[in-house]
Amino acid sequence: MKVLHVSRVLPQEMLGPMVLSRQVTDAGHEMRAVFLPDARWLHKIAEYAPDVVTFSVMSGSHKQILSVNRYLKSRFDFFSIMGGPHPTFVPDYGTDPAVDAICIGEGEGALVDLLNALEAGEDWRGIENLAYTDESGELVRNPLRPLVRDLDALGFPDRSVVYDAQRLYRNNPRKVILTMRGCPMQCSFCFHHAWRKKVYDERVSSYVRKRSVDHVIEEVRRIRAAYPLTFVHFLDDIFNIAQKWLREFAERWPREVGLPFDAILMANMTSEEHIKLIKQAGCVYARIAFETANDHMRNTIYRKNTTRDQLRQAAAWIKAHGIRLGSLNMLGGPGGTLEDEFETIELNVECGVDHPLCSIVQPYPEYELNDITREMGYAVDHYDDFPAQFNREATIQVEDKGAIENLHKWFPILVRNPRLIPLAKKTLHSRLWSRPLLAAYALYSEWLVTEQNMLYRRAQGIGGLSAWAPLDFTTRVASKVAVRAVGTLGGTVVQRLSTRLGMNDERVTAHMD
Repeated sequence: MKVLHVSRVLPQEMLGPMVLSRQVTDAGHEMRAVFLPDARWLHKIAEYAPDVVTFSVMSGSHKQILSVNRYLKSRFDFFSIMGGPHPTFVPDYGTDPAVDAICIGEGEGALVDLLNALEAGEDWRGIENLAYTDESGELVRNPLRPLVRDLDALGFPDRSVVYDAQRLYRNNPRKVILTMRGCPMQCSFCFHHAWRKKVYDERVSSYVRKRSVDHVIEEVRRIRAAYPLTFVHFLDDIFNIAQKWLREFAERWPREVGLPFDAILMANMTSEEHIKLIKQAGCVYARIAFETANDHMRNTIYRKNTTRDQLRQAAAWIKAHGIRLGSLNMLGGPGGTLEDEFETIELNVECGVDHPLCSIVQPYPEYELNDITREMGYAVDHYDDFPAQFNREATIQVEDKGAIENLHKWFPILVRNPRLIPLAKKTLHSRLWSRPLLAAYALYSEWLVTEQNMLYRRAQGIGGLSAWAPLDFTTRVASKVAVRAVGTLGGTVVQRLSTRLGMNDERVTAHMD
């Protein structure tokens, strides 16, 4: 059986198709990918003639993906299956006539079982984790199989499925690696809490799973043997979640791999020993989740269970050991005020954050934050109206909604240049500033990534013209603009569909972690 994964180009390579492709190919099937915009995408699909087409669906892009699926169904004959957070939390998504099935929860086993059944001409409708619409139009949800317990047993992600389809990912020397699944935190704005409780009803001890250090190091060796690789972005929600694992990693990584990396840490789990260990291993950039400076918002609304002192202390340790400090922040939460948002900026300034990242709160379906927001009496947009660009618009109808959206674009600039705060306050309530601020935000975010790249190059002893920051910045911006231009060069259909898929946004022009 031949599988095709269809996706838009994202700023960061996707591990999901790689993990699925490993299981698909190990089971004797074939898998490829197509990334939009691509001027030859319809020709590629016709030439490959897939039996099954897969999509990974996030709330916000779900309507656009349905449109693409319907368009492809009108031209080709294939079995379509939708997976990811949106179908898992909104299974009625699968009742669209153009959708043959959706996958709820983890999809590796379900996809392989589906392919085996289709190839053998057997009935697939009893496969665990799948849902489908029966003859009467009712959605049938099959039981879930247990979570994958042994992550090492899944093998190594098949990176060729993504890299062969999109050279931007293949040629990027910064590769993404995930060493865990699950998260022990109860954050109300995160899918993990809903996934663990509402989908699987699992305990934290069984939901959080970690790959062995052996397996992670072997994956890096295999990547480096086949593709450009000079630094690693660990995508783990909490890199310092297991102290014994971290000690082994810190001892072996510099000796057996020797590449610089970045990671996310959880402030309330961080000790100075953790910072010393990741520094020893080669970490040059660490991010911690501030979210908001307001204690009530952070702990009662967002369920972070983190004190301001823990944030300050973790940040101080990172800075003291010479690691670039990044922060994760959110604006527009229910019950927050503009004064609270500026207090978050001030906390970032106080901690000396080098690389501030910020998003606008989105209470996605089934997330606890969605329930909290409605209970507090705030209107929430219907999920069909959620934006694909989570960092563009607010979906909670908070007071000063427009000002929050403008402040989001100011956020990284103000953290690094707090003297501009009085000017920023004068612009927040004017929609005329929205586009100029979006452009400034995109460019400044790209400059922060240039700083990050210079840090990686210094860590590897790389000099010369490639280590000149203005050249790196100019090259990055030009290349991102070129990606957007492909849609225009590819003709009206590709242009229209690439726009529908959200390609025309600042996440293509600017870097978003």
